[in-house]
Amino acid sequence: MKLNLKIKNLFVCTLTVLSLFLSLRLCADDGDSVYIKVGSAKLKKSLIALPPLHFLGSPSKVSLSQSVGSEIFNTIWNDFEVTGYFQFIKQDAFLEDTAKTGLRPESQEPKGFKFDSWKQIGAEFLVRAGFSIINKELELEIYLYHISTQKLILGKKYKGPTSALRKIAHTFTNDAMEKLTGTRGMFNSKLVVSSDVGTGKYKEILVMDWDGYNAKKVSHHKSIAVSPSWSPEGDSILYTAFVYHTKTKKRNADLFSFELKSEKRWMLSSRSGINSGAVYTSDGKHILLTVSQGGNPDIYQMTNDGDSLKKLTNGPAGAMNVEPASSPDGSKIAFSSDRSGQPMIYVMNSDGSNVKRLTFAGKYNSSPSWSPDGKKLAFAGYDKSHFDIFVMNNDGSSLERLTTARKVNGKMADNEDPSFSPDGRHIVFTSNRTMNQQIYIIGVDGNNERRVTTDRANYYRPKWSNNIE
Repeated sequence: MKLNLKIKNLFVCTLTVLSLFLSLRLCADDGDSVYIKVGSAKLKKSLIALPPLHFLGSPSKVSLSQSVGSEIFNTIWNDFEVTGYFQFIKQDAFLEDTAKTGLRPESQEPKGFKFDSWKQIGAEFLVRAGFSIINKELELEIYLYHISTQKLILGKKYKGPTSALRKIAHTFTNDAMEKLTGTRGMFNSKLVVSSDVGTGKYKEILVMDWDGYNAKKVSHHKSIAVSPSWSPEGDSILYTAFVYHTKTKKRNADLFSFELKSEKRWMLSSRSGINSGAVYTSDGKHILLTVSQGGNPDIYQMTNDGDSLKKLTNGPAGAMNVEPASSPDGSKIAFSSDRSGQPMIYVMNSDGSNVKRLTFAGKYNSSPSWSPDGKKLAFAGYDKSHFDIFVMNNDGSSLERLTTARKVNGKMADNEDPSFSPDGRHIVFTSNRTMNQQIYIIGVDGNNERRVTTDRANYYRPKWSNNIE
């Protein structure tokens, strides 16, 4: 999962994916079956076989295709592994020489594979794939089989430029997860984050794939840019940057919008003081943010052009109200407030009425994040000596701690800044367990924790995009 700033950003990639069901005599799945029940996947992982890909092009170009085939294979492997639902069968246990057998069963082609060969080693699922490259155009032909029923679950061809091979591979695993579990995968989603990578003393905004690849810096203020968030469609971001104003000769925490496709940037709010923690409402029609205007920070609703402000919180008694998060249905706003004396998580109606406190434990609770179905809230909670990631029901019940880790010096690490994946199965967060603030992901059940970034930079406030391609 190496972070590579030189890889071309896939937001500007003109990928076209041809999702063409192949015409096969083998009976394909009717789409109604769910092969993996998510709840039971915690108790038993499904055995899956993923042989190396076949190169279907000219023999003279085999050497040129090796890196492409390896990257597709590794991307698919990593995607399946991240789900936590699968255990891979080692290749030395295969009974067939997969380099000499076809992608389809023997009933479909002369040198096809035998279902019994995979059944004997306990495989529940089998992926067979091949690819060709013509004029830098990649075509991936890939099949997913259910061994016990001898069914084709998914068979498709995907086409696109070789520069987008990771996106092609991610699209297959998205499709596969939808067939296997009934819910589409999140593997073409993005992260937006504040980081000092490559900037020295500055913090700028980066957009990257969820697995840390294809990172691109999208702000260039040579200052401190923080608190990024996505539009509902994933086509633009909001963030705050401390910008120098020649008129006042001071820096101010101004709010910006950045459109990814056009790379156009707008200043939405430069009101004196804090203009930060901005997020779109779930319908995308308004922006929620914290504004201080020379006083105590409160939560406001703002029009998308930044002109009109409506105050939603008012203290009480000079309290700070920050970090608004709109519920998926738009009816509620979760936020952090110290109105009780210590920062805790609260929820209110979208018009600011009916404020209710949700958390009562710990010394400092912050950064609330809604699950995509609106049933859960994740947040960072300070308990005794450090922050950890917690999840609870949207009414504050059933509180669970997801993380615990130590730094390399033996002290407890801070785990902060949670954000749900668009499929609701994972949470991204930051941790300083390596002595630098790095990005990690974890399953919503607290299992399958994985590190995403592997450098010596620092990352802050990652937000997972809402859209699933």
